[in-house]
Amino acid sequence: MTETSETPGAYVRSGAAPGHRLRWNKVPEVTAYFWIIKVLCTTVGETAADFLNSNLGMGLTGVSLLMSALLAGVLVVQFRTKAYRPGVYWFAVALISVVGTLISDNLTDNLGVSLTTCTTVFAVALAVVFAIWYRREGTLSIHSIDTVSREAYYWLAVLFTFALGTAAGDLVAEKMALGYWVSAILFGLAIAAVAVAHFALGLNAVLSFWTAYILTRPLGASMGDYLSQPTGDGGLGLGTTVTSVLFLAVILALVVYLSMTRKDVTESEREPSLP
Repeated sequence: MTETSETPGAYVRSGAAPGHRLRWNKVPEVTAYFWIIKVLCTTVGETAADFLNSNLGMGLTGVSLLMSALLAGVLVVQFRTKAYRPGVYWFAVALISVVGTLISDNLTDNLGVSLTTCTTVFAVALAVVFAIWYRREGTLSIHSIDTVSREAYYWLAVLFTFALGTAAGDLVAEKMALGYWVSAILFGLAIAAVAVAHFALGLNAVLSFWTAYILTRPLGASMGDYLSQPTGDGGLGLGTTVTSVLFLAVILALVVYLSMTRKDVTESEREPSLP
């Protein structure tokens, strides 16, 4: 599912305030590689969060603080880059997937907030971010993440999609007792329905993109839980370590490939020597 590119100069007409320093787009082109890595990152976010919580001995809160600090450092690097860099960008996505999972787990496990409440709160929070983003910038298109403010809105929205997806995935798989594999199929079918609505029925490209983006989180989380959880709990029993390492290896291979080929960079931005 691809988001239709805006015409040249559209980002100027769509709400960029006068005097803002426009930069290269900071987000990759939406290709098959984008969706594959995104789903892999969401799976790693689920399994890595469980692995860190179980093996570091820092408790859920301590792990959350550590990973949040690491994410903040990577985002500083991401904001300082002048264009999309696959390694930095996808490292930030992987970390934000872990942090989003930990935020949801803290609310449910440490504070006793129900999965229904968490899902509702994160959905409302995400809607508010989108509303403010659109009101201030005039677009939610990821083809115009070319100012500091738009990039800030983008990453805040991404964080809430991961937290929302974690809560929604656990709500369907655990509270509704559908199981991990059935949940993964349901979310996969939902993404397929969005794709059909976009390509066959003309559903708005930006709406289609963000709906699919949100749904990939519970899809990846359900897959991660199914692969890593013990067979007695409805999983395959691979464990969080094996599952995390396996998916991280695939992510790394794809990111290296994209860094070399630049296949996920918009054609007009394929300059040979961007700093």
